[in-house]
Amino acid sequence: MRRSRNERGEGRFGCVVGLLILLATVYVAYKVIPVKIRSAELRQIIVDEAKSAGTHNNKKIRAAIMHKAKELDLPLTDANLTVERVSSEIRIEAKYTVPVEFISYTYQWNFRHRAQNPIF
Repeated sequence: MRRSRNERGEGRFGCVVGLLILLATVYVAYKVIPVKIRSAELRQIIVDEAKSAGTHNNKKIRAAIMHKAKELDLPLTDANLTVERVSSEIRIEAKYTVPVEFISYTYQWNFRHRAQNPIF
């Protein structure tokens, strides 16, 4: 009786390649997901501060955002945070870059969060 190639154990190469791809995907997710979560938390703080602009002044809003950025270990500087009131609305913008280090490469991930809300 004749056997096919896979029955003799010659199909291991595909399994090894699949495992390597799976390991690479898990490694990238391990490096990227925490940065994305921290960035999303900061974005939410910016949106919340824009919504409460009627009760807070610009200095308090700026301090709350900078405090959260420091708590989340995000490299937001005072120069890269803009808080301005134009007529009856507030505009907040934060720009920063997070370096994500891989084995032999550092990816510079740029973030830009904006919130604009009317002031009541």
